[in-house]
Amino acid sequence: MMGDEGFGLYIHWPFCISKCPYCDFNSHVAERVDQGAWQTALRAELAHFAARTPGRRLTSIFFGGGTPSLMEPATAEVLIQDARRAWTPANDLEVTLEANPGTVDADRFAAFRAAGIDRLSMGVQALNDADLKFLGRKHGVEEARTAWRAASKIFERVSFDLIYARPGQTADAWTAELREALDEVDRCGITHLSLYQLTMEDGTPMAADYARGAFRLPDEDNAASLYEITQTLCESAGFPAYEISNHARESAACRHNLTYWRGGDYVGVGPGAHGRVTLDGVTHATRQMKAPALWLKKVERDGAGTQEEEVLPADARAEELVMTALRTTEGIDKTRFARLSGRDLAATVNQEALAMLVREGLMIETPGALQTTARGRLALNAVVRALLA
Repeated sequence: MMGDEGFGLYIHWPFCISKCPYCDFNSHVAERVDQGAWQTALRAELAHFAARTPGRRLTSIFFGGGTPSLMEPATAEVLIQDARRAWTPANDLEVTLEANPGTVDADRFAAFRAAGIDRLSMGVQALNDADLKFLGRKHGVEEARTAWRAASKIFERVSFDLIYARPGQTADAWTAELREALDEVDRCGITHLSLYQLTMEDGTPMAADYARGAFRLPDEDNAASLYEITQTLCESAGFPAYEISNHARESAACRHNLTYWRGGDYVGVGPGAHGRVTLDGVTHATRQMKAPALWLKKVERDGAGTQEEEVLPADARAEELVMTALRTTEGIDKTRFARLSGRDLAATVNQEALAMLVREGLMIETPGALQTTARGRLALNAVVRALLA
């Protein structure tokens, strides 16, 4: 039985105009994409998973990438229609599309809105051109402004991303940039911000440059200060954090991402997409083939490009629920945890460690929930390690 964690559909479009040097997502630069072949394959894989999960109530669809705004709006439209026929759509079904300000214009936004997209998530990343260039972005600040202002007039809900703790970024500089962003979203009626700390992901060009000393990042103390500035400014502007890196007006949280963090089921369609699907009371973890050409060939042959599917062991499932839920301000709902894991939370986490974390102000326990404080989320990796030791 599904609870308030929801049931989502993630659709991965792996293609980009260019590859950002910090990105470790499954994204690929392609000169030409056979849009018809990709539409057919994505529809086939969606149908494959729909046949295995009948009768579910669909609460969200998320087009991620890559740059899914490079997809033909007609493809998005037929996939949304397929999903609505395959499952029972919630009355407030959320349909999100990720977009880059340099890849679409107002006319294309309108086409995606007509296709059924009601929420746009825009990868702005910085509000100065020098840092945009460092991050490998193809748009400038003015282009981004034009795009999000246009989007805010077309879509019911708009979000945009910024990356902080960039090389040489001071507390004063980030304060000024974030205030500018908050003023802009207030002016446009934008209701969601995703604010990520720049991290070096193994295997990326940026990580290699960092390793050879091409640039320096703010140290741990300075990065923590930038995080605290982020929380304070967003809270005072009416954008409290509901997850480590995500801030929203009241009732404007991304419902699709909440499904991940609350431990809900979701189907993953497209190259490299992951899924969590409960079948006969057991959670299955799915992973699709990562290379686009190989995925496409396998779907054309077998109807799905699944590379791996495994039953999650009970211990792994319980630990996953702890790790994801503690990213959020609502924390672990004890009743939901018991229903999804089949276990009692008190028997899952280290009680001595929990008592210590509560004493140190890193966690709060109530009769119904276990939550990290703002300080606890800043040290989340250490908190989770202690709880699961």
